[in-house]
Amino acid sequence: GTSIKLIPDALTAAGFTDVNIVEEQRVPNGDFPTVASPNPEEPAALKMATDLADNIGADIVIGTDPDSDRIGIAVRDLAGKMTLINGNQTMTDFLIKNWEKENKLNGKQFVGSTIVSTNLVNTIAASYGVETKVGLTGFKWIAKMIRDAEGKQDFIGGGEESFGYMVGDFVRDKDAVTATLLACEIAANAKANNGSFYNELLTIYIKHNFYKEHLIAIVKKGIDGAEQISKMMVELRKNPLSEIDGSKVEFLCDYQASTKTNLLTGKVETIDLEKSNVLIYETADGTKVAARPSGTEPKIKFYFSVNTPLDSIENSKEVETKLDAKIQRIIKEMKLD
Repeated sequence: GTSIKLIPDALTAAGFTDVNIVEEQRVPNGDFPTVASPNPEEPAALKMATDLADNIGADIVIGTDPDSDRIGIAVRDLAGKMTLINGNQTMTDFLIKNWEKENKLNGKQFVGSTIVSTNLVNTIAASYGVETKVGLTGFKWIAKMIRDAEGKQDFIGGGEESFGYMVGDFVRDKDAVTATLLACEIAANAKANNGSFYNELLTIYIKHNFYKEHLIAIVKKGIDGAEQISKMMVELRKNPLSEIDGSKVEFLCDYQASTKTNLLTGKVETIDLEKSNVLIYETADGTKVAARPSGTEPKIKFYFSVNTPLDSIENSKEVETKLDAKIQRIIKEMKLD
């Protein structure tokens, strides 16, 4: 995609010398002949790059989408296997930590997130005394946060549920160029300290809990499909779940009605955001399930976030397996499988 015009030069200017490009994907081609879909959030889109990484022993793989805003990151896990990660958590922690090292934190900074993003970002920011502003899905809302805070607060960085990140306030959209530089800096810094990008993420999990997110999109085509999606949302509103995987639902956030209802006490609070057809369930054990019909496609998306403590890096695989199983139980319980 278009990133070929900027990212290689940007990496060179930043001092990265061991950069290898998949030659078959070097020349921009709108037919995307090397992939089924040019979406860097899908492992298949990075397959040629991860194969090259295995052949040359690379530490990190970066893939961008055609217009160079989203970014896919693959790093080596504890077994040395390339695995695709979101990156938002590690990027947020790295940026705030560097602001702290430079004595730039004074209580007037914030990071941006969205209602369907992982709550881990909020927890990381709070551990440094930094505010997290939460908006609707879409980087335009994070850009609005920056505009509204001009002259009052400094923006550090932000991301949503998609694979993309906004570093600083000079490019007010998700930007693969600056996100690539940040990801490579995190990886290089970790390696210089006998660590890895993946270990940095696991260290965050040990400090703040292991968070696992999952997204499914259910396609319902045609007029009948649109009606089915509408009925699903009506049912979730009229007959809200009282438990999710054995944990009581504490809050039901309805962004269309602008209400946050405590299902245990009946207390209703007002949500001060623009209206949007989104429902979010939050349970006592920290599980979050969001339902959001697409505004442009005949589909409804369900976002799942679960978390649990992690006591050591060595136990990370076992804990991740348990969280994956929990997500699958929830999907089956909600009859979405």
